[in-house]
Amino acid sequence: MNKRTILGPVFILLGAYLLLNKGTTFGPGNLFGYFWPSLFVIPLGLFFHWLYFSMTGRKGIGVLIPGGILLVSGVTSQIAMLFDNWEYMWPGFIIAVAAGLFEFYWFGNRNKWLLIPINILVVLGLLFFAVFSLGTFLNQVEVIRPFLAIALIIAGAAALVMRRREH
Repeated sequence: MNKRTILGPVFILLGAYLLLNKGTTFGPGNLFGYFWPSLFVIPLGLFFHWLYFSMTGRKGIGVLIPGGILLVSGVTSQIAMLFDNWEYMWPGFIIAVAAGLFEFYWFGNRNKWLLIPINILVVLGLLFFAVFSLGTFLNQVEVIRPFLAIALIIAGAAALVMRRREH
């Protein structure tokens, strides 16, 4: 393993911490507090993927389910920790389960019935992201509201004009 492989992500995480530091002191407790997903959860998810792709000869397909769940949950948790937005990022945990199941589907025997819960979980996760994230964003940002209003008026007018042309 190369020194750059280890130092690169460490420097990226340290730079992100310094950039997003909100006046708190710089210490190991804060580093563990902000980067526990990158230190514990994401490496465990990568370990399960490494186990499947390198060690089991692609026979232990079941390790991809917890691997995908842990990897996506770790990324979701890391984003939520860095930007302090747990109230908007929680649907990522629903999508994490869908990601683990999708890896099981993709690298396994491609049982088409597995796509039903995958699609349900993805749609629910994206719907919750849209409802909680975009709704809050549009209500808080006053600059976007006029543009949204103009876009809706143009879309409504276009729908009326297109409808008249069809008749």
